[in-house]
Amino acid sequence: MTIADLRQRHLILFEAISGSRAYGTNLPHSDTDLKGVFVLPEEEFFGLTYIPQIANETNDEVFYELRRFVELLLKNNPTVLELLGTPADCIIYQHPLFEQFKAADFLSKLCRQSFAEYAVAQIRKAQGLNKKINHPEPPARKSVLDFCYVTVGAGAQPVAAWLVKQAIDGEQCGLANVPHLTDLYALFVDPTPLRPLGYRGLVRDPATSQDVLLSAVLKGEEPVAYLSFNRTGYSVYCRAFREYWEWVEKRNKERYENTVRHGKNYDAKNMLHVFRLLQMAEEIARTGTLLVRRPNPEFLLQIRRGEFEYAELVAQAEHLIAQVEAAFATSALPPTPDANAAEATLRQVRQAFYQQ
Repeated sequence: MTIADLRQRHLILFEAISGSRAYGTNLPHSDTDLKGVFVLPEEEFFGLTYIPQIANETNDEVFYELRRFVELLLKNNPTVLELLGTPADCIIYQHPLFEQFKAADFLSKLCRQSFAEYAVAQIRKAQGLNKKINHPEPPARKSVLDFCYVTVGAGAQPVAAWLVKQAIDGEQCGLANVPHLTDLYALFVDPTPLRPLGYRGLVRDPATSQDVLLSAVLKGEEPVAYLSFNRTGYSVYCRAFREYWEWVEKRNKERYENTVRHGKNYDAKNMLHVFRLLQMAEEIARTGTLLVRRPNPEFLLQIRRGEFEYAELVAQAEHLIAQVEAAFATSALPPTPDANAAEATLRQVRQAFYQQ
């Protein structure tokens, strides 16, 4: 089933423009996001093919089945709650039955978690982008040998530097485990590049090997040094390298170019949502109302344009988080929405829709 099917079969209860156009923070080139609620046909609802939501390929048009919609309302999911506060100029269609769902019936102290903690996650996301921009990974991947060190007196040297200083080719070397010591190896050296002792080298292939290479060592041979492989450091590096280049491949090109253009090295759109969510959370706690169309769009757009320093925004956000915590601590909101009342409304609306 597609969104076009929902429209053609008259299954939609509610459809609205969401996102920046609903918040009042849209730019001339902003996308138009759509959100909505639909009711599965009766025979499909009672069958084995329950469909909780339907989205288009780009996921900027999402419609929730009525039951899933109520489930998310009971969790105080921000995206779904905002549908109940959609500005009138953003509502495309509203079935009379949908009027039974009121934001005031669902707002609760769960919003502290769903709004504020999501905002904190956005801060972490912005911090991660900040790190990726300021500390990019070079395209050439480091090898195992970049994490290997050879003992020299009471200290250690990177293995590459040690090999150069000793005028030794890595292929002349052989490694053997040192019993009871993790990732420490006795290092042996063939006397000439002809390798009469048959050592296999330090790694099988510097470009692709994930571990050092062990050799058979004749009894009585003495190691010339000991080699330590920082396996944990190598694993951490490999994960960071992989995540960085996956991010490069999948990042939103327009948002990244905007980040580079404003020169503050953080995702400005993420930070805009941090302040929007925190401000909405505080309003919910203090007033028990949901205000989707923001009263301070210019401030939010200043963030979007990168007019603030990253550290300044993080400090302001942390102060706002403290205000949100204080507001919820004294809020008159119930701990959770009334699930029984929500279920009663759900049943009533579904039955009335099927009876039409």
